[in-house]
Amino acid sequence: MKKKNVFIIGATSGIAEAVARRYAMQGSSFVLVARNDAKLAVIASDLVARGATAVRTQVWAGDDLASLPRLTNSAWETLGTVDLALIAHGTLPDQVRAQDDLPYAVEQFRTNSESAVACMLAMTGHFEAQGHGVLAVIGSVAGDRGRGSNYVYGAAKSAVDAFASGLRAQLFKKGVHVLTIKPGFVATPMTAELDLPAALTATPDRIAADIEKAVTSRRNVLYTPWFWAWIMRIIRFLPTALFKRSNL
Repeated sequence: MKKKNVFIIGATSGIAEAVARRYAMQGSSFVLVARNDAKLAVIASDLVARGATAVRTQVWAGDDLASLPRLTNSAWETLGTVDLALIAHGTLPDQVRAQDDLPYAVEQFRTNSESAVACMLAMTGHFEAQGHGVLAVIGSVAGDRGRGSNYVYGAAKSAVDAFASGLRAQLFKKGVHVLTIKPGFVATPMTAELDLPAALTATPDRIAADIEKAVTSRRNVLYTPWFWAWIMRIIRFLPTALFKRSNL
């Protein structure tokens, strides 16, 4: 496979790290961005050991929008061109707390929506100028329909989905592809305290394999694992009279 230049924001997330490992084995070069410098250093060393040609790390907090243009400019200067950009940072809000703690709810919504949108916007001009590449953003199946159990998170991911859809149409005309990734339950540190159904929960490696295939095949929207497309189809079309009485 051809070596790629890969730019990842949220590189310490379980899914992002698994994706990076797959591209490292192809000899790819990376710019990795996250808020934890120590974790970034460990991941960078691991990628080099797996075959990465070069790995540069940068520390960035998702709410520091003022420095985002400088961050993306630096990534393109380092890599020259970006074949794949992956936006993978986010949090899993406590819905119960969000209902009573307004600043917390707004902060979580902004982290999971506004920050991702800002990252996409900051990359748009660079992708348009180079005329190729894939911009991938991790959303969630939770964004398909607001559910009582996590509607702050779901609403944020719905905003990301809508924005990516519009950007996809814009960048397609420039030769650039936009991929929206919608994982279901994934066994990561972020979900470690949740009681997830084993039969519906995937590993980050499983998700990463699907993402790599979707990047290669230029999929527009990836539900991963595949059965979530059918689960969410049922949930989306469930009549409201029944849906609001459910425990979904």
